Amino acid sequence: MDSLQISPIPAFTDNYLWLLQRGRHAAIVDPGDAAPVLRELAARGLSLCAILVTHHHADHIGGLVRLLQEFPGIPVYGPAAEARTIKPLSVSLREADRVSLPELGLELEVWEVPGHTLGHIAYLGPGFTLCGDTLFSAGCGRLFEGTPEQMHASLSRLAALPPETQVYCTHEYTLSNLAFARAVEPASAVLAAETQRVKRLREHGAPSLPSSIGHEKNINPFLRLTDPSVLAAAQKQAGEALSSEIKVFAALRRWKDGFRAPAD
Repeated sequence: MDSLQISPIPAFTDNYLWLLQRGRHAAIVDPGDAAPVLRELAARGLSLCAILVTHHHADHIGGLVRLLQEFPGIPVYGPAAEARTIKPLSVSLREADRVSLPELGLELEVWEVPGHTLGHIAYLGPGFTLCGDTLFSAGCGRLFEGTPEQMHASLSRLAALPPETQVYCTHEYTLSNLAFARAVEPASAVLAAETQRVKRLREHGAPSLPSSIGHEKNINPFLRLTDPSVLAAAQKQAGEALSSEIKVFAALRRWKDGFRAPAD
């Protein structure tokens, strides 16, 4: 059997729609725009067998209706808690549900990872996670609906995955996230080197993703809350002592929400 391939389809200015492919069959993750998906399917001679949705934001579901017109009857998987806002949803998913995609020889486990939205889910496959807007490379999603407690719990859960687990998030935010990470840890040689590596990739039009859990633990301030340098920076920004990881996370997230990277 052919191996499973996971590749990004760029959309809008910084979205990645992840294409899962084995042989002539494919599934798509968070199709905010149908047009680039249809072009890629045609170019590769693929048939779409399923759609996977992590949350209800328009840049993740905007292409659903058009794709279903082209591939009527295929299942649309997504969070049960957001079924009212994902109208074409056909399979509602909750914690510990499993998604079987026999055409791809793939089974995925569902995790509820609220924070960015209240119903946000992630899909776990063998050696990888499709985590939407929860965990980014060097960052995490904004708290549009959830609480710091929820997002911290979701990130901690993902961080406990094996270090080699590949992280397929849905935005090319890595350079801007690294700028913030370097504001938190300005003396980090690891972050300086990572910034240069990602700049080279982006200059050649290559994605910075996927990342890995182990890599994120080295560069992502939201997964490094107990590191003394991260704690000190968060406390300085907050102007007070921070007595828990959740408070450190909340301080970092507030800082990041208003952060503007200095000009090069």
